[in-house]
Amino acid sequence: MPTLLAGLARLNRALERLLGAVLLLLLAAFIVFIVYQIVSRNLPMLPRLYWTEEFSRFAFQWMIMLGTAIGVLHADHFVLEAFPHGSRLDRATRLIRDLACLAVGAVFVYYGKDFALSGLRRNATASKLPMIAVYVTFSVCGALIILFAAQRLLHSALHGQQAMERALNTPSELDEALADTSEMPSAPEHRDGDKESSR
Repeated sequence: MPTLLAGLARLNRALERLLGAVLLLLLAAFIVFIVYQIVSRNLPMLPRLYWTEEFSRFAFQWMIMLGTAIGVLHADHFVLEAFPHGSRLDRATRLIRDLACLAVGAVFVYYGKDFALSGLRRNATASKLPMIAVYVTFSVCGALIILFAAQRLLHSALHGQQAMERALNTPSELDEALADTSEMPSAPEHRDGDKESSR
């Protein structure tokens, strides 16, 4: 099991680096397409490229789905803490959260396959791009969620939930503030013998 966790962690680190690069490229393309659309509407000498509107929308969809998967790995999605941190109910809800993410990933893969294949029969209006290039986002996102949620669950099973969250979770501002407070050195105590009286 530790070997499996180490291999899965290496794979997920490589995937995370790849996803980071892909997301940067998608964001850059999204910005370029949007800026061109704005400029071309105001400068008649520039041709109106209608496919840029489609591609900007497709890039946005890919960014959402890939970012969703990375958010699962680091627990970056919105969390409402209903129980005291570290309590039994709190640990149970955190486990249920990771199991639910794993289930959602499986649903995305299972139903996303047919949805992606339906894109083979459809093309985008302006660019004529096969829509499978967009519809496959659910399957890709689901596969990534399964890998990332599996790492969280396996890490919890081997090393405990708190160790997993310290290793994988993005620290919140509250956690960082509490950590800084606990690391602050306490003020030295003054003894009566150390005080000097000046006259």
